[in-house]
Amino acid sequence: MVHKWAEFTFITAPHKVLYVSDLETDKVDVQQSPDAEQYGWFFNRDDHTFRGIRKGGPAIGFEERFSQGGCFTGFSQGGCFTGLLCDLQHRNLLNFSFNFVIIISGFKSGSLPHSKYYEDLISLPSLHVFGQNDEIIPTDMSAALRDCFNDPVTVTHGGGHYFPATAAQKEDYQKFFKTRYEWK
Repeated sequence: MVHKWAEFTFITAPHKVLYVSDLETDKVDVQQSPDAEQYGWFFNRDDHTFRGIRKGGPAIGFEERFSQGGCFTGFSQGGCFTGLLCDLQHRNLLNFSFNFVIIISGFKSGSLPHSKYYEDLISLPSLHVFGQNDEIIPTDMSAALRDCFNDPVTVTHGGGHYFPATAAQKEDYQKFFKTRYEWK
């Protein structure tokens, strides 16, 4: 689909995700994740758990970043992290740079230490992909992150919290990559 336009390197976040059995109440039952391969970029609760719709709270582990360049692609909390990296690059606070980003089901961080981010529009080519029926990261949260970018490209789909790959979306992705390729 896009292999002729870009080479992807997937980076695992540094923090093992904990499973919270009842996120809809104040009762928190923290256990090891049933899937040992789930990792996150930071936690927004003192018990080292994360919930995207939570406003306020800490950003435990956020300072443990990595040094890498190129293109950044992030899904869900990885999309949130990618948005934060974009702001840091915009303010010349990174020791590496990247040329564009792809953010899937991303959102603006509501953690208190991140309240200083997203103040200026980010002038970096960006593709934002999100589902109109995402129950994990609602559409308005993904749109709020998208709106932090100058001239973002948006691809929406009728589904939920996943990266869609229908023919229509593939065409949108290829168009975005072709534009980036011509931009270089």
